[in-house]
Amino acid sequence: MPTAGHPATPARPEPPAPPTRRAFVTAAAATTGAALWSASSGTAWSAPGRPVDHPATAAHGHEVHAPDIHAPDIHEQIARAASPLWRRLPTSWQDGPFLGNGRLGAQLYAGKEPRTLKLMLSHTEVQDQRGQWRGGIGYSRLPIGYFTLTLAGAITGVDWTLDVYDAELRGTVTTTRGSLAFTALIHNDTGALLVATRPSAGEESAAWTFTWLTAATTRTSGKPPEYTPNPDPEVGDGYVQQPLLAGGGWTTAWRERREGGGRLLAAHLVYRFPGEVTEATRAARGAVDRTLGQDLEASVARHRRWWHGFHHRSLLSVPDKRLQSFYVVQLYKLASATRSGGPTISEWGPWFPEVGNNWTAVWWNLNVQIGMAPVLGSNHPELDSVTSTFARFEKNLPTSVPAAYRDGDTYALGHPSDWQLRAGDTYDVGTPGGDRISDNFGNLTWALHNVWQAYRHSMDRAVLRDVVLPVLARAINFYAHFLHEGPDGKLHLLTTRSPEYANAADCTYDLSLIRWGVRTLLDAARLLRTDDPRAPRWRDIARRLTPYAEDPTAGVMIGKEVPLADSHRHHSHLLWLYPLRERSWDRPGDRDVMRRSMDHWVSMQDLWHGYSYATASSMYSVMDQPEQALDYLTFFTDLKVVADCAMTRNTMYREGRNFALESPLSAAQSLLDMAVQGHDGVVKVFPSVSARWPDASIASLRTPGAFLVDADRRGGTTRWVRVHSEAGSPLTLQHGIPGTVTVRDERGRALRWRETGPGRVGVDLPKGRTAVITPRGGTAGSGPRDVPSLGAWTGWGLPD
Repeated sequence: MPTAGHPATPARPEPPAPPTRRAFVTAAAATTGAALWSASSGTAWSAPGRPVDHPATAAHGHEVHAPDIHAPDIHEQIARAASPLWRRLPTSWQDGPFLGNGRLGAQLYAGKEPRTLKLMLSHTEVQDQRGQWRGGIGYSRLPIGYFTLTLAGAITGVDWTLDVYDAELRGTVTTTRGSLAFTALIHNDTGALLVATRPSAGEESAAWTFTWLTAATTRTSGKPPEYTPNPDPEVGDGYVQQPLLAGGGWTTAWRERREGGGRLLAAHLVYRFPGEVTEATRAARGAVDRTLGQDLEASVARHRRWWHGFHHRSLLSVPDKRLQSFYVVQLYKLASATRSGGPTISEWGPWFPEVGNNWTAVWWNLNVQIGMAPVLGSNHPELDSVTSTFARFEKNLPTSVPAAYRDGDTYALGHPSDWQLRAGDTYDVGTPGGDRISDNFGNLTWALHNVWQAYRHSMDRAVLRDVVLPVLARAINFYAHFLHEGPDGKLHLLTTRSPEYANAADCTYDLSLIRWGVRTLLDAARLLRTDDPRAPRWRDIARRLTPYAEDPTAGVMIGKEVPLADSHRHHSHLLWLYPLRERSWDRPGDRDVMRRSMDHWVSMQDLWHGYSYATASSMYSVMDQPEQALDYLTFFTDLKVVADCAMTRNTMYREGRNFALESPLSAAQSLLDMAVQGHDGVVKVFPSVSARWPDASIASLRTPGAFLVDADRRGGTTRWVRVHSEAGSPLTLQHGIPGTVTVRDERGRALRWRETGPGRVGVDLPKGRTAVITPRGGTAGSGPRDVPSLGAWTGWGLPD
């Protein structure tokens, strides 16, 4: 029976001392190993052998032959080698393994007692529904509870692998009385939590119990004195039914089946709002029955097929295998945390940090934007929950606009919000130049830059027509209310706030978003061939918007008469440089202001956080400075601690004791920016690969223009490039191959092309065709490869 009540708050562990690169030792690559037990045992599914169920079509869309089952599968090899290992018992979310399917999440680590393990359960949709308070309280994510595995003996050792290729956690636990083998997953399709255990002699009694946690926000900032927790749940045989004061609620249901010498735990969570919580109970218990009644082997095979297909969509291999593995784990993390059509990432994704912290919702002032960036370049549009969120919940955007400006044509987005873009019924973003100035004015426009990039990477006009144009027009209209003509004839912006820094008139952060927004609207109207009546206003803003305040030494300032005077973790005043890329290093006239502005920002790092280093890396990549780009990326991923912030051994991220996702995810984008870029109509291959990396290999990385790029670098030189066009966009390619090149299609036939500059060609590439660029008379490799390692390295998790 479940234990009612919630546990005392455990002491938070100190983070592990960060290792240095010089101290790294080679970790054993994660492998599938032998099956924990056979499928015929009736208590578990079999561990994978050599899989043959990967897709028979490549991400390029053209047909390929299924690989020889005896030949190595490079995608599988790279993913399994990246799998984190545990040779020590993890103690919390900061170092434990994690599972997810975009909604349900689970984390495994030590329980309170020496003979227990804790499996924390959480869900992205489980939240409060009291909109009378601001989103972080009224729409707060709520804790659910955890399963406890109680063993007969005290735990003395663990040997676990989080196999990211299969999205399964497998391993053994050794105790003073015996051992227990287990395998666990959250099913991709059904959302079922499945945990199979098989004990040795002495641990036959090992079993699971469930402990519920009080359904109350863990946020303290702005918590009203009248706030009360939701009522205690109803506890039944194999379920906990949690009602909400606002109506509806959720139910966690489970059943453990014992057959032979092992056990199989199946659990489901169902959330209902609006609706009756009893409906959730019926649905959750029925789902458990269906899960236990199905063909388990076939169900697990479906789960694995999805994840194998996921890993085959693209590839990035670099000689720093710690960074390569980090990148693979970030893609696994993103696919575990979010999916198109589902909730976009909150600060915690689907994982709850048990004791909680203040970040109980969705943060739109930077976190979503940078955390979700890698889904596009890595060729994972199936994870693009930002675009689908604005498509589904545009109707909620007027509620963040001050009442005086709710004219039906004005949108804003307050944070924190819930995953449906609701920031609270009584909260709005305030007004520039008014008596309440927030740092929320730019949230919506910046988030729509992600949506615009989704259009550019897919060239799907439906995204342009249905999301970018209608929503961005209303976001820019919010700003237009607060623009005024100055004596110089320019349009100036009333006082706003540069996020987390200072108030300023003509604030650079907001001006850069306005400038990008109106130019994008004009492009969208042109591409859609729409004679939009608002276009004259957009053109006027684009023409007359005042330039950024600038210092002759320090570059672009925070705003009018407001310099960047001390360390600032947020790159808000440099948004024009990256990711908006208003200025380009390819234009010599832009370089001076880019260099001065960047040099000044990086000169003061004492208050930087993780994403500051990731962003600096990407900025240096777009400024053709690969050595600096690599230095800033490795500083962060080497677990350096700055301002009490650091990435953790399982690649999560902490700020103080708070849990966040965005910094490691944004570092994955930093790696993509080294490998391939697309801007101003030019696709660049290996534009920022360090001289310390002689080799690199990529496959199916996606760029603006809907191009998919394969390329190989060997001995410091790009050997060949393959570009597939999904949309027939004009292709200008900076290939980086020395000397004269040959340009042919995928069948070896000559294509029409022209040299447009040193190392740069324009290619006539119709929709659905592929261009292969090689040294004159050369040939392209047959496919991607896992490039040689630079040397010893330590894997993620707790492998030592």
